[in-house]
Amino acid sequence: MSATIHDVDYEVEFVERGETSARILVRGVTPAFANGIRRAMIADVPTMAIDTVRVIENSSVMFDEQIGLRLGLVPLTTPVGEFEVGDSVTLSMDVEGPATAKSGDLRTAEDLVRPASDEIPIIDLKEGQRLELEADAVLDRGRDHAKHQGGVAVGYRHLQRVEVVGDADEFEDEEPRIIRGHVEEDGEVIDTAEFDHDLSKRYPGKEVEVHDVDNAFVFHVETDGSLSVEDLVLKAVDSLERRAEELEDAVAL
Repeated sequence: MSATIHDVDYEVEFVERGETSARILVRGVTPAFANGIRRAMIADVPTMAIDTVRVIENSSVMFDEQIGLRLGLVPLTTPVGEFEVGDSVTLSMDVEGPATAKSGDLRTAEDLVRPASDEIPIIDLKEGQRLELEADAVLDRGRDHAKHQGGVAVGYRHLQRVEVVGDADEFEDEEPRIIRGHVEEDGEVIDTAEFDHDLSKRYPGKEVEVHDVDNAFVFHVETDGSLSVEDLVLKAVDSLERRAEELEDAVAL
């Protein structure tokens, strides 16, 4: 897939693709631009998270504030384009012991916003204990609070190219040569985990050199389930484009 942001032409290719994690190869961007995408995925893309809790009954062994902290860390699905930053949705919970109150016990007034996983434990309730509450989830950005960070693990490495420059000395003991990330070989992108990150296993008996591929990076992106990987990346790119336009307008003034 090819795209352009403010005259920056780049190519995007999924190397690995899962429901909440992916590895994405991006060509044609500078290290500064790659880092901008990473920061935008962490800090600029808004997600829903519980912000205010009104406890109706809590006869558990845990303080209300601790319950609120745990609820704030429950990832909530965030439909793209349905809400503005600052909008809120009300959720509720009513669980009586003996039982484990889980994220799946949260009931929502808006079907589009619900726990990304139903199996996150909140608290174990014993016989006769009860937890009843209402909560407001708010759409906000990760730069304002970490609970709004949809990208929980975002990083990147240079794509690398391995060049065989000759045969190794036949009398020389072959030692492991460790490299991590992805290498490009004859147009194919290979995860170094396929050969235990050891070049001596991939190229036995050969002398090799490793070079960074210019302006090509492999991103590892993992979300908390509030957004899909595609939505997180696209919204981050939108954020960068909007910032560039704002800067351009400010300089023009």
